Amino acid sequence: MRHTLREAWSGLRRNLTMTFAVIITMWVSLTLFGGGLLGAQQVELAKGRWYDKIEISVFLCVKASSGRNCEPGQDATDAQKQAIRTALETNSEVETVYYESKADTWEDFKRVYKDSPVLADMSVDLMQDSFRVKLKDPEQYEGVVSAIAGLPGVQAVQDLRQYLNPLFQWLNIAKWATIGLSLWLLLAAALQIATTIKMAAFSRRRELGIMRLVGASNWYIMLPFLIESLVAALAGAALACGSLAAIEKFLIIDRAQPSLKSIEWIGWSHVGLAMLGVVAVGVVLSVVPTVIATRKYLRV
Repeated sequence: MRHTLREAWSGLRRNLTMTFAVIITMWVSLTLFGGGLLGAQQVELAKGRWYDKIEISVFLCVKASSGRNCEPGQDATDAQKQAIRTALETNSEVETVYYESKADTWEDFKRVYKDSPVLADMSVDLMQDSFRVKLKDPEQYEGVVSAIAGLPGVQAVQDLRQYLNPLFQWLNIAKWATIGLSLWLLLAAALQIATTIKMAAFSRRRELGIMRLVGASNWYIMLPFLIESLVAALAGAALACGSLAAIEKFLIIDRAQPSLKSIEWIGWSHVGLAMLGVVAVGVVLSVVPTVIATRKYLRV
């Protein structure tokens, strides 16, 4: 093992410039890759627990509501709620109906605005209950809207996806653009690792040939090169993890959360998952090119 470590250290010193270039490339590419993973998690978090279920939201009357279907100063009655539910559930275009009570809305409100002073001025009585409707065909929503909009107790009917879809489309474009760019940079890093290892193996080709002739195993010959590439990849991954932590602390916690309290932001648990992905990709990108690059030197 001492010989293996000595050889690995010797290889790192001989190819110091290339190793440094690999570390920088891995750092940038893995940071972008981790940023893409964070972006993907943020998109899913921003969609919320209802997004994939909702095509239409039917908001019910509360005391503060105004509209031709609402009695001033009164909430929608239980009979009105039941009539609305029945009309929705018997509609041939409706697949599923979800009811969100004031208490449910209040729990969501407290979660989203937990760090905001506005929470002190609100209560469960000020929340608005609603029906969330999933359609069999999202394009066929006008008939449902027209059938429900005039019922007593209905304050408003909204097709939320006309507002949400453009936002999430752009978020998804940004997410995949980041991941796509990072993949190209990761490919460049893998090629750099392969080139570095090839140069190191070529400079020791006579020594490797002698070791192979005297019966040294492939693993014994390859291990110093694997350690070299792992050191460079893990150094880049560590720097990338530090960059992701900095993004979470200084960009999200210190700036984004105080400015946009209505959005649920990713936390340290999400950053931890992204870091695991970064380290795993870094290890794979160090091992695979090394095995390929040293393959020709393992033959007698």
